[in-house]
Amino acid sequence: MGKELFKQQCSNCHNFEQDGIGPNLSGLTRTVETEWIVEFINNPQAKIDAKDPRALALLEKFKVAMPPFHALGEEKINSLLSYLHTYETVQAGEPDSVVNLIEAGIPDSGIRLELELFAQLPASDSVPPMAKMTKMEPIPGTDRLMINDQRVGIYQLVNQKPELYLNLAEQRPDLVSKPGWATGLGSFVFHPDFVENGLFYTAHTEPGGTRPSDIGYTDSLDVFMQWILTEWQAKDPASLKFEGSSREMLRIDNPSQAHGMQELAFNPNSKKGDEDYGLLYIGYGDGASVERGFPAISHNDAQEVYSSILRIDPAGRNSRNGKYGIPASNPFANTPGKAGEVYANGFRNPNRIFWDEQGNFYATDIGQHTIEELNRVEAGKFYGWPIREGAFVINPYGRLRRLFPLPADDEKYGITYPLIQLEHDELAAIFAGYIMGYGELKGKFLFGDILSGRLFVSDLSAGPSPKVESLLVVYEGKEMTLEELVGGRVDLKFGIDADKRVFIMSKNEGKVFLIK
Repeated sequence: MGKELFKQQCSNCHNFEQDGIGPNLSGLTRTVETEWIVEFINNPQAKIDAKDPRALALLEKFKVAMPPFHALGEEKINSLLSYLHTYETVQAGEPDSVVNLIEAGIPDSGIRLELELFAQLPASDSVPPMAKMTKMEPIPGTDRLMINDQRVGIYQLVNQKPELYLNLAEQRPDLVSKPGWATGLGSFVFHPDFVENGLFYTAHTEPGGTRPSDIGYTDSLDVFMQWILTEWQAKDPASLKFEGSSREMLRIDNPSQAHGMQELAFNPNSKKGDEDYGLLYIGYGDGASVERGFPAISHNDAQEVYSSILRIDPAGRNSRNGKYGIPASNPFANTPGKAGEVYANGFRNPNRIFWDEQGNFYATDIGQHTIEELNRVEAGKFYGWPIREGAFVINPYGRLRRLFPLPADDEKYGITYPLIQLEHDELAAIFAGYIMGYGELKGKFLFGDILSGRLFVSDLSAGPSPKVESLLVVYEGKEMTLEELVGGRVDLKFGIDADKRVFIMSKNEGKVFLIK
């Protein structure tokens, strides 16, 4: 039981050979008191708040507070500890990279964003995160504002109150939204012609092996989850509650609960008649295959869809499974041995993709342990993962916390490097907001750290290495951080409405705040 619990709940962040997102757990039960381990599993933040030296040292080293697992209960925690106890000694390894690979720190811009509470999603669990929203955007051509909860489905905000539009948990009873912060209904997007054709798309997770997959891997690596792309067609696009049909378009095997189909998007700048109009972009990560010791799944030279931004034609049928189209203009559409769906590759976790008004295409990419990236995306380019993290060398077969300088012959690898790269002493997991269209940040890019909610701003038109600054918020007249506003881990996301107003969202309490 303990082994199975470790696989389901712990293996995405921990192993027994080297430090991962969290510490190497080999030998833990032989060096740390059982009572302390149990208390930490139940409530890591309480240990941190109590200034426990070991907890503070872990936070300092790994930059991320572990979520609580008190729902496991005594029996399961004891089973987990029994499994951990089968590993007797701590494995020695190379030292981590030195800190401050990027010397310049991020200055405070002095800007303060005034927030007001805009909406509250209903709780879908009894413990934080109370609601798991990842996206809030309007239906194209309307002022209908849609927002998801990964556990439930898609809501419409009617007079700022959530009304359930699509009950995905009911429509897809195999849906799972845990373990992991990114599982469940990961993303959704409405077709630019939704008001005429009623089409929209979702990406969600189901347990591994639920159905035969369209895309998988041949290595001796478990399929932990599957990501499913679904097309839905509403009978009446104007209805406030979905009724209609659906079809599964694509099912992909994933080695873990992480780094899957995190983003769906249409290019908002394309118009009817443009080559890009109605083509669906999909951000798909490496599935944590590198952390699992199978980097070839990710580093596949565009032979497969992992670690890539994909572009498909939902109306076409020339794909391998005959359920969608491969646009002829895709860079690998007619290249033998390549996945025609791939638009660009070399991303660990391209969790947000977006365009500016000039048509430039961008993606945020969450790094392994050291570097967070914002990339300007171009067709056919390779962005480095898993042999680069930011503009540094990483050995995907070695210690993943160790980075090295670029070699003298780096050009031969054909890697495109980030427009912005930030180190983990500034943020733990990058997430894109929007190019602001109003206020003090007008014309500038707002983004942040998923975990802490720390906010940043940059002018992406300012050249190859745009300056990044931080900012705080003001709520009910008080200046504060988002952590102070929501009372813990923020789980930051952003939204936008038909008037281009931008919103800050926190899964912690399921709240949506308007940037005034």
